[in-house]
Amino acid sequence: MSSENDDDLFFREMGDVKPINVEKKVSLKKDSSSELAKQARREAAAQVIQKDANHLSSDHVELLDPFYPLEYKRPGVQHGVFRKLKQGKYGQDARLDLHRMTVEQARKEVFEFIKESTRYDLRTVLIVHGKGSHGNNNQALLKSYINKWLPELDDVQAFCSSQSQHGGLGAVYVLLGKSEKKKQENRDRFNRGRTVAGD
Repeated sequence: MSSENDDDLFFREMGDVKPINVEKKVSLKKDSSSELAKQARREAAAQVIQKDANHLSSDHVELLDPFYPLEYKRPGVQHGVFRKLKQGKYGQDARLDLHRMTVEQARKEVFEFIKESTRYDLRTVLIVHGKGSHGNNNQALLKSYINKWLPELDDVQAFCSSQSQHGGLGAVYVLLGKSEKKKQENRDRFNRGRTVAGD
């Protein structure tokens, strides 16, 4: 049998055969695929940045006595201002209650609360952490973490345990620094109506 006959035989046998159509499981255009990949990378990067923004640590903390009064002030905070803070003479612009929160939940809430309070130019806020004197160690634990976390936040200028009507040893007054906007407003108010000598 010649090769020509073999070819004829092959084509005759295969004449009715049609290619099988295989449906594509996933159809992606090259452009949309790379766009999706870029978007996924952007979102992942944003999550990392957001995660890293909160530098407060929930690692080991030295436990405080439930009746230990909290007190802290940065250098530069006037004694009179700190005394008024301790006496509860500043109104609280906002309040955060940490009761029944885990340490991790409290860590996130405290960080966001202070950042948001600063964003809205609030000066004095109250954080209720509990004393832990009712057999709930979680509250004593939160008090200890508050004492650790607040000095680590640059916006916090001072804090101290509150007066009894605001929670006593189970809460803290927190004094926040003035934003640049507020500082400028104060300068403008101070200089308003003043004239230069000789005018």
